Amino acid sequence: MERKLRLAIDMDEVLADTIGKFITVYEQRHQTIVKLDDLPGKEFREVLPEEIRDTLRVYINEPGFFRDIPVMEGAYEVVEKLHEKYDLYIVSAAMEFKNSLADKLEWLNEHFPFISWTNIVFCGHKIVDVDILIDDRIKNFVNFEGRKLLFTSPHNLAIHDYERVNSWKEVADLLL
Repeated sequence: MERKLRLAIDMDEVLADTIGKFITVYEQRHQTIVKLDDLPGKEFREVLPEEIRDTLRVYINEPGFFRDIPVMEGAYEVVEKLHEKYDLYIVSAAMEFKNSLADKLEWLNEHFPFISWTNIVFCGHKIVDVDILIDDRIKNFVNFEGRKLLFTSPHNLAIHDYERVNSWKEVADLLL
């Protein structure tokens, strides 16, 4: 029997709308409005006023920060179908922020309950042996030999060297 292709999917800004969460946090806590139009080619912290720029790392390290991030539009339905066709893994750099590990696991269990804990990889560097990687960060493609799909996020809009997917519908069109 031929093995299924192995597919790895990143979490933040691919499955989870982390920028949407940042926008909400800064509006609620600082009455600072950040629009997606402000972000092309920039990291979120770069568009914050100088006096509150350092708060981003503080908020990311709070318990529960990663627990209630909205799911990206269309992600559930497409990932559920991909799960049937591929040997699917969720791969997230959850080690960087001290409380994100438990938050991210609970988030996945709630929003993608069909993905087994055996197919969740929390790591630092994304050194994974898969055939396809969907990620918003090109640093994760550097030593990756398989098919690279760059999931569009404001910070990566100026990057044109990779096969790009702008939505989960486009992922479905390419991979299903």
